[in-house]
Amino acid sequence: MLWTIAGDIRALLMLPSALVMQVAHPAVGAGVDAYSVFRTDPWGRGERSLRSALLWVYGGDEAAAEGRRLRVLHRTIQGTDTRGRRYHALMPAPYAWVHATGFPVYRHAQRYLGRPFTEAQERQLYAEWLQVGRILGIHDRDMPQTPEEFWPYYRKVLADELELTAVARVLTVTDATDAPVPPPDRGPRLIRALLRALWPLLLPPLARFRRFITIGFMPPDARQVLGLPWTPRQERALRRFGLAARILVPLLPERLRYLPLARRARARHRAARH
Repeated sequence: MLWTIAGDIRALLMLPSALVMQVAHPAVGAGVDAYSVFRTDPWGRGERSLRSALLWVYGGDEAAAEGRRLRVLHRTIQGTDTRGRRYHALMPAPYAWVHATGFPVYRHAQRYLGRPFTEAQERQLYAEWLQVGRILGIHDRDMPQTPEEFWPYYRKVLADELELTAVARVLTVTDATDAPVPPPDRGPRLIRALLRALWPLLLPPLARFRRFITIGFMPPDARQVLGLPWTPRQERALRRFGLAARILVPLLPERLRYLPLARRARARHRAARH
């Protein structure tokens, strides 16, 4: 299932929600706030994170190497969280939570952007999610092993740990003028120049759209715990947006529907079969 959905362009719409749920954990939020370059290099940070996540699914032998690289990268990340507790990025609970957030976000967003998962599909997706977790070095003892075990664990983390940390607030509440994002610094030179010229006009609506999909595709119980507002009008707008994506994206050719790394892996797989 991940081979089909993780590299689909619609997955890009789900990632911000998972990210906010991750950094809403006090330990994760503190680590990102202290060590990440998401404020100074948001496009580079986003590109690296996306490539890493795609490698877990489509990387073949590179997947395990990427998992090892991430663990080495996180060895020095430590400090004190917002509740005065010492944390280390590789502590089992926060490290597992970062990975765990993808499952409920995929499940919730799929109801808008595609056909809702059947029970069998949901079970298969969770099994594949556990497999990706093993690539990242997450021990089975640190993650619930079935969907039935996952939901009590998930609700306990929501109730006991999650809060609107400083990083989560920047990603969901802070106005674009208070935390401005620089124009993209990647892509063709002409496009970059055009975006720089138009960025003051483009940034406010783009920031509003990012906030809209971030809160909208977040599971309602997580949204409620973080105190993020969501109105019936916004829900109707999200359903209309999801319907458009659900109809139009499957009509695209694979070169437009799938992200490059995923597209190349799928092409290699087809060639190997023949």
